[in-house]
Amino acid sequence: MLGLANNVVSKVASVVTGHHELSLFSMSDKKILDEIYATHHVNVDTSFDDDSLFGIVEDILKHATQTVDKIVQGTQVHVENIEEHTPKASFSTPLCTLKSIASEMQCKPPSEEVAHKTTLAILNKLSSYSWEAKAVLTLAAFAMEYGEFWLLAQLQESHRLAKSISILKRVPFLLKPSNLQKRRQAVLELNNLIKTTLQVIEIFDQFDKLSSYDPKDVPELASAMDHIPVDVYWAIVTVVACATKVTILTSDVEKEHDLAPYAQKIHFVLNKLKIQLKICRTQIEEAETYRKLKKTFRTPTEVKEVFKALIFTKDNVQPLIDGSTKQTVEIDILRKKNILLFISSLEISDDDISILKPIYELTKKDNQHKIVWVPIVEQWTNDLRKKFETLRLKMPWYTVQNPATIAGIRFIKEEWNFKGKPTLVVMNPQGKVEHSNAFHMIRVWGAQAFPFTETTEKELSNSHGHKWVGNVVKEIHPTLPNMMKDDKYVFFYGGKDNEWINQFTKKATAFINDPIFKEAKIHIELFCVGKGSKGEDDHGILGRFWTGIESLFHTKIHKEPDSVSQEIQKLLSYKNESGWAVLSKGHSLVVTGHGVAILKVIEDFDKWKDHVKEKGFEFCFTTYHEKIRVVNRPCCRLDIPGSTGKVPETMKCPDCHRGMETFISYKCCHIDGPNAHH
Repeated sequence: MLGLANNVVSKVASVVTGHHELSLFSMSDKKILDEIYATHHVNVDTSFDDDSLFGIVEDILKHATQTVDKIVQGTQVHVENIEEHTPKASFSTPLCTLKSIASEMQCKPPSEEVAHKTTLAILNKLSSYSWEAKAVLTLAAFAMEYGEFWLLAQLQESHRLAKSISILKRVPFLLKPSNLQKRRQAVLELNNLIKTTLQVIEIFDQFDKLSSYDPKDVPELASAMDHIPVDVYWAIVTVVACATKVTILTSDVEKEHDLAPYAQKIHFVLNKLKIQLKICRTQIEEAETYRKLKKTFRTPTEVKEVFKALIFTKDNVQPLIDGSTKQTVEIDILRKKNILLFISSLEISDDDISILKPIYELTKKDNQHKIVWVPIVEQWTNDLRKKFETLRLKMPWYTVQNPATIAGIRFIKEEWNFKGKPTLVVMNPQGKVEHSNAFHMIRVWGAQAFPFTETTEKELSNSHGHKWVGNVVKEIHPTLPNMMKDDKYVFFYGGKDNEWINQFTKKATAFINDPIFKEAKIHIELFCVGKGSKGEDDHGILGRFWTGIESLFHTKIHKEPDSVSQEIQKLLSYKNESGWAVLSKGHSLVVTGHGVAILKVIEDFDKWKDHVKEKGFEFCFTTYHEKIRVVNRPCCRLDIPGSTGKVPETMKCPDCHRGMETFISYKCCHIDGPNAHH
């Protein structure tokens, strides 16, 4: 009755004073940080050997918790072998500090607020230590008491001194069969919570050892280390709660002290830290692989060995699948061959695959070149594995057998600028890279580009550069090869504005049918490359056209600028305009123009057509176009897809040759798949 009255008085007093019990588990990380940073010195003592202390603490607690399991659970428990840790010879136990921390934790009433205040008091005493050392010292102070208790439990029957001390420590009270039976579950819960807290503090040490790595190599480490102070707080507050539970278990008066919330919280912290540690180790492995690969590619020896190092993790070398037979083959098939690494995500189109099929037929005859598909996927799922199998069946060349994370994924991204779009890396039999992405070259020149080296690309660019129109458009429609033969003139045109396209079609049709061209035996064709604002695309013509132009652009982008590269840049800058047109003669370019300027030239035909017979159509058209162009020049905007490989940091305007401003833009067409960018 008196206890009930006291309880009521206590609650009334809380209401009157406005004091509310602290809700420990609803505290935000920011609130915790604000309070614990106030206890922490900026200049910490780094000389303290917390590794040696933790080794001792780990020995104590592993033996103690194993003893508890054995006594409480009897023969059911599995006894594990505990590795003994030997502290450094120079290690000196900070005994007074440990006793001071232990005194803070002993005989405290069960309360979340008391646990919080006790934790802050301990942190104040340990203000000059690192965060990891604070956790280890607190656990050591607890281990002295907990370890001694269960050591006495083992020795009390056989050792007179141990028996006397055990009575003072109330060991016989807890081990009395009736008490132990009643408190058995609570003892086991406490024991398990101590094991979990020990694991958490052990991971702090592992993170501390990783701190010597370059943050650029292990980006996850910074995130984990930033949160360590809060995690240390939860480890210490859990140790404090465990100390309170020991006091209650050895007390005559039974008090309620539920460890479940602490257990739930510390398990959450442990799981989070385990995930972060796993990510850190993966990133370290990737960084080490990256460094090894850089070294390997600097001093190449044999292409098969280079391929192994790039694709497979240690001791996990898998056979390849031969797409033509669907059988597995050993990677020795690549020895002393030129390897064409077809690197892509799973978002590749049938067009991307079909581009390589003529190349594959060429390599079959040659037998010195082998194509291998390397799919790049960050996180595999069952659906992605099914997609991989579907795509693999479409490819007659070699593919990796098991869809797993590629060992050299970072190297592929950073050194070869892989950003998702198909890439074809060409390596010679010594493993030297002959071209970091020949895919663009193959898209433009096809089998003509064999053997797909940078030297070949330069030669083709110099000798066939002026015929780039024919190279780009030859595959987009079956009528075009015939339309372009015999040096016929062709207007290729398109744009975002259907009205402009219709207007150009109408006026250009009248223009090319003018009697003056019949008299001069000049034949001009019109070819509309897709239609505009609603993203309509006649059988993929528009997408293939711009993909071809972008590929051609990438074959020229890192070379000395010339008139061809400027015209390609100019055309690419018209991609998002209302209208544009290209006039070609056979496979060669005559002029590229903005829709406004080209339409004006056609509309003003009467002003210059009298000169056609004397000076020629080509000269008259380009001269008048230049006159119109310089009067009205809209801003030039060049959109280069970031996913297609390395892009230059600076660009000269193809129109006026000034340096262009750089902007970053993001685009989404609300569809999935390889054609999302068209």
